[in-house]
Amino acid sequence: MAIGAAALVIGGYVALNAVAGLAMVIDKALAKLGAPRIPEASLLILATLGWFGAKCAQRRARHKTRKQPFARRLNAALIPHLLVWGLAILVIGQGGAGPGG
Repeated sequence: MAIGAAALVIGGYVALNAVAGLAMVIDKALAKLGAPRIPEASLLILATLGWFGAKCAQRRARHKTRKQPFARRLNAALIPHLLVWGLAILVIGQGGAGPGG
């Protein structure tokens, strides 16, 4: 994997985790204000791309920890999260070559 490609993957990973975590924190603030919230589906899509950020923010902000359907879905989002990023690393590690090299 080229250094530029590795930096791109790592930077993208960090950025998506930050966005996912920030979305959880913003949703918690909106909940406290009684304002319209970020849809759970949107939070879960972000968690698929930035699971660690979403999970850390959930714990830190104590947000949606007792809402079990969401908490289970957030934990389950780890599987596609790992698949998406594993595939990204694999593809970039092969120099961006698609199927058949």
